Amino acid sequence: MKVKEAQREVSRFGALYIVEARFRNMFKWRSAIITTAILNPVLYLLSVGVGIGSLVDAKQGAGGVDGVQYLTFLAPALLASAAIQGAIDEVTFPTLQGFKWAKNFFAMNSTPITGNQIALGVYIAALGRTFLTVVIYWLILLIAGALPTGTAWLAMFVAMLAGGAFGSIMLYLTSKVEKEDFFLTAIGRLIIMPLFLFSGTFYPLSSMPLILQPIGWISPLWHATELGRYLTYGHSISGLMIGVHFIFLTSLLALGLKLAFRNFTKRLSK
Repeated sequence: MKVKEAQREVSRFGALYIVEARFRNMFKWRSAIITTAILNPVLYLLSVGVGIGSLVDAKQGAGGVDGVQYLTFLAPALLASAAIQGAIDEVTFPTLQGFKWAKNFFAMNSTPITGNQIALGVYIAALGRTFLTVVIYWLILLIAGALPTGTAWLAMFVAMLAGGAFGSIMLYLTSKVEKEDFFLTAIGRLIIMPLFLFSGTFYPLSSMPLILQPIGWISPLWHATELGRYLTYGHSISGLMIGVHFIFLTSLLALGLKLAFRNFTKRLSK
């Protein structure tokens, strides 16, 4: 293949080369990735779903929470949470490595691969890792009897949408980091944990004080959880709100990618 032909191919399929590189790197850690994907849902189900769930069910009686057993109520939120966490892991660390630690994004950008393609490649690879996590998590929830309806499989796509939405925003934010300092710690403690606690994960959002409910309204986790509960056990929700949830998640995904593409290109051109 001639040099110019090779350059045209790289220019055309640059994002796929980035995806391939990311998957090769993930393959080195396949044992840890698969083990984590299996152990996380098992531990959550045993400790929260079964342990705390038995206490909640005993107190709530036959009606349970939202008309179902606590484990069934909790399952869609755990699935969406796993997707979000998986996406965050796979966009933050590679982006910090590419811009700060190894600075390999600059080497990639010296070829015909553009900043947009690098960002898109990292993002697609992150979704690939997230999909594996979601499928394993969903299967374990199914085995545990936490997904009673025939439409429960659609909750996987909702979880992926939540992971994609949050992942795109994190891709942009991480690409803005000049001095990492306590960036990852701050993200975990000031953003991830509050969203996990105040997005209707463990209890209905309506049961929270009104002053805290807006945290859920702007959280991708809450929007995905509401859709997931509708699909997995028939949680009561209006058609209007179904549309609102989908529009919020897709809009956030598109906004995050647009900002990430712009900032990758800007930073790599310096």
